Amino acid sequence: MEVRPLEIATRRVRLADLVDLTKPRITLLVLITTLVGFYMASTNGLRFVLLLHTIIGTALVAGGASALNQYVERELDALMVRTRNRPLPDGRVQPNDALLFSTIISAVGIGYLMFFVNLLTGLIGIFTLAGYVFVYTPLKTRTSLCTLIGAFPGAAPPLMGWTAARGELDAGALALFAILFLWQMPHFFAIAWIFTEDYKRGGFLTHGSGVSTGRQIIFFCCVLIPISVLPTTLGLTGMTYLTGAILLGFVYLGYGSAVALFRSNTHAQRLLRISVLYLPALLMLMMIDKV
Repeated sequence: MEVRPLEIATRRVRLADLVDLTKPRITLLVLITTLVGFYMASTNGLRFVLLLHTIIGTALVAGGASALNQYVERELDALMVRTRNRPLPDGRVQPNDALLFSTIISAVGIGYLMFFVNLLTGLIGIFTLAGYVFVYTPLKTRTSLCTLIGAFPGAAPPLMGWTAARGELDAGALALFAILFLWQMPHFFAIAWIFTEDYKRGGFLTHGSGVSTGRQIIFFCCVLIPISVLPTTLGLTGMTYLTGAILLGFVYLGYGSAVALFRSNTHAQRLLRISVLYLPALLMLMMIDKV
């Protein structure tokens, strides 16, 4: 049977909407941190086939978690300006289709990791998915502590990369976890600051723009500086990384302090931009200066 051009175009749009459910930019960040964890844990050369399996499995789990998150929050997303054009609230994808799609790719991703990588990495994938969808997501409408709790699954990807390469968790893996965990807090506080009213409209109990949030931004930026030098302390990186990590940490702290001092959306937007630059710069330094 002949397929008309309009039908082909419709199918392409549908596929694009399903991909959009996986939040590709966030998934890309997840894969970058997974790659860093894998690279830093590799001791006898980089096993490219194993890395490929790790990336594929992690991408499926991360994409599935994001899609499930959008399925659960579809009605709340429709209330907010920043999310009302997502595929579900906009009506481009039906809820049952989104649930089926997200469940399948999540299950396939976990099974893929367990079969092609190792059991430990698959288990971390399970806990990450469950923590994000069944703990963090419901808490967003119940307590402002959701940001802190959500940072735990958010910091898990480098652990998955590490266990994929080494088959175990150790101090190096936990150091990467701690760095990513602490980095997330000012990053998400900046987002919450900028979209305070929008989050209220959607019923989310996030940290808004105010003195308390400013103080927490400074606190987490300050704690991040000594934690970020742990890779050198543990013998994973050299002095180049140590120097760069300290400098980057103080830059991050400077922008965070400006938000706390001036309490404006402009400074929150600057902090958000610098947070997006800080993490890849730090990870790149880490990989370049690996001992």
